[in-house]
Amino acid sequence: MDLTREQLEMVFAVLTGIGLSAACGFRIFLPLLALNLASMYGLVGLAPGFEWIAGYQVTMAFGIATVLEIVAYYIPWLDNIMDSIASPVSVIAGTIATASLITDIPSSLKWTISIVAGGGIAGLLQGATVALRAKSTIFTAGLGNFLVASFELLASAIVAFLSLILPIAAFILALLLITYCLILARRVYMKKKRGRGEAA
Repeated sequence: MDLTREQLEMVFAVLTGIGLSAACGFRIFLPLLALNLASMYGLVGLAPGFEWIAGYQVTMAFGIATVLEIVAYYIPWLDNIMDSIASPVSVIAGTIATASLITDIPSSLKWTISIVAGGGIAGLLQGATVALRAKSTIFTAGLGNFLVASFELLASAIVAFLSLILPIAAFILALLLITYCLILARRVYMKKKRGRGEAA
């Protein structure tokens, strides 16, 4: 079945939103800053009610928040505190990133996609990175967290960039990252479970 131009645009908008949401799972504000700049320069269109994302004041706010977030994750004791804050906020950011790009569909369907796909993928990736950071903290006394933070920053930047220019590639990359992070998270869980069993 051939898709009309409007249907194709909606599919690409959903994929772009989900890609940006995945990037929010690694860093909250960097993907939102990318969305802000892309909308200001006409690379993406925003859904009604989300025009505020394209404002210059929002650029400043997201820019400052991005820098502060990046720096915070390179401070050993602060990165774990950030994780507790970022987990729920990443779900909200992922939901907004997806909802802001979806137009011309019923509101109930739009928010279902945004919450389940956008917020869900952001929360899933954020949870996996929290598990990865916990593993790093345990086995390297926090010294390896620098590498984890760098990986997260790079992943967020790459997925956000690809989402805006090659949404399908970004979506595939996001699925691969989710798979990888879930495998890592499972290993951490199994190792903790074995540790409890041996302690008992």
